[in-house]
Amino acid sequence: MAKLHFFLLLLLAAAEAIHGEDGSHADRDKTLVTTLSVHSTVSLCQFYPFDWAYIGVNIGTAMSSVPAATQITTLLRSQNIRHIRLYDADPGMLSALANTGIRVIISVPNEQLLAIGNSNATAAKWVARNVAAHYPSVNITAIAVGSEVLSTLPNAAPLIMPAMRYLQNALVAAALDKYIKISTPHSSSIILDSFPPSQAFFNRSLDPVLVPMLKFLQSTGAPLMLNVYPYYDYMRSNGVIPLDYALFRPLPPNKEAVDANTLLHYTNVFDAVVDAAYFAMAYLNVTNVPVMVTETGWPHKGDASAEPDANNDNADTYNSNLIRHVMNVTGTPKHPGVAVPTFIYELYDEDTRPGTASEKYWGLFDMNGIPAYALHLTGSGVLLANDTTNQTYCVAREGADEKMLQAALDWACGPGKVDCSVLAQGKPCYDPDTVEDHATYAFNAYYHGMGMGSGTCYFSGVAVITTTDPSHGSCVYGGKNGSALLNGTSLAPSSNSTADSGSRRAVGDVTSFVRIVVTALLLSVVALL
Repeated sequence: MAKLHFFLLLLLAAAEAIHGEDGSHADRDKTLVTTLSVHSTVSLCQFYPFDWAYIGVNIGTAMSSVPAATQITTLLRSQNIRHIRLYDADPGMLSALANTGIRVIISVPNEQLLAIGNSNATAAKWVARNVAAHYPSVNITAIAVGSEVLSTLPNAAPLIMPAMRYLQNALVAAALDKYIKISTPHSSSIILDSFPPSQAFFNRSLDPVLVPMLKFLQSTGAPLMLNVYPYYDYMRSNGVIPLDYALFRPLPPNKEAVDANTLLHYTNVFDAVVDAAYFAMAYLNVTNVPVMVTETGWPHKGDASAEPDANNDNADTYNSNLIRHVMNVTGTPKHPGVAVPTFIYELYDEDTRPGTASEKYWGLFDMNGIPAYALHLTGSGVLLANDTTNQTYCVAREGADEKMLQAALDWACGPGKVDCSVLAQGKPCYDPDTVEDHATYAFNAYYHGMGMGSGTCYFSGVAVITTTDPSHGSCVYGGKNGSALLNGTSLAPSSNSTADSGSRRAVGDVTSFVRIVVTALLLSVVALL
């Protein structure tokens, strides 16, 4: 029975990957390998987006010149950002997101809590206007009810649970509750004595709200939304927290933080805070609510004297390491291998935000879409580097299964029409003679030959995008003019293709390899019955 269960999981994940060809769920095939690693021990009924390892981005609008909604979605698609969180439910933005396949968390702003928390009818109207009117063309996955209400608006705390219940009632009435979850983002400050994590507990004065809230999340399968800011923890520690510990930099064993109660070793602040949330929930006898980090990041600029560590290098280091950590499904010391979906704060710098200088500079891009810095994401998954100069490369994922690499290499040099003659013995790219190096050349040639379109650097999960040029010696990898590396002009589009179907066509061709795997798995399941 265990074998049958495992094969069913593989089939479901692979089927979702193939379903992605229509564009509405195109990123599901990209997370196939990650999905399998996360779900190999959970039940089928738990297949919802909060189980997956992915990186999303918050989109704030505290700007003197907010980009048009179509500009924002163009940037998201060019950067392969497939998960976002909005701080409201702006109809213009939702319209621009229609049919993009991007997964969206929408929000009830704090100022609307009073109305929704006091009226079931108002909540129903809110869902009708902001959810039902847009779903499923807009892939709404969750509603965030307020933001850090318990810590910033304690007087409004009694409204949280009524608002969540009323919104849930409206989703149930619209038959959307299986697809859209309801939660509320919390500041990590509601967790007291957060280190060692095993001793952490929620502020007991919040129990009248938190206890029913956790039961609600448990019953609906929704995550605990948590905002985690190692930058602030580092700044407030007055030197107690080492900068390397905040930035995910490697630490020698004698520098790791050890929880004396559990003997778990912590190498970064992020994991320690997430585990503190898990232990705090366990203290209240809640052990099966997943944690989603709805905000985290690092400012790339600040006051030179008061905030010297708010700089490009540290922001690049933190976010690059964060993405690698999350996408590798590292998990936390308490829950190794368990996905922690995470949203980076944020897409754009917000020049009208009040507060210290650094408050304005958390963005990956400025208001004109120019990257603040180029993320270094080798081996980190499917999120593109925020590099608009076209200097990105597609390489074999570190640690990828060699058989899958070989199959993908064979596809690229065959149906993928990559000119692989330079990989022959005696040719410039023959050495190093490894499957990984040869696959890297072929993947990159295909990626650039297809115009670096969305989905053209995936190859069933064994390829990732990097900003590091893999060229070596006389073996020069394709760049902007990589289309010359394909045998023939391009892959022929289908007769009913649209102007933007090229990238979807590429994804469809790659998933032909997945179909072979699905067929084999199906035969295995039949044999087991």
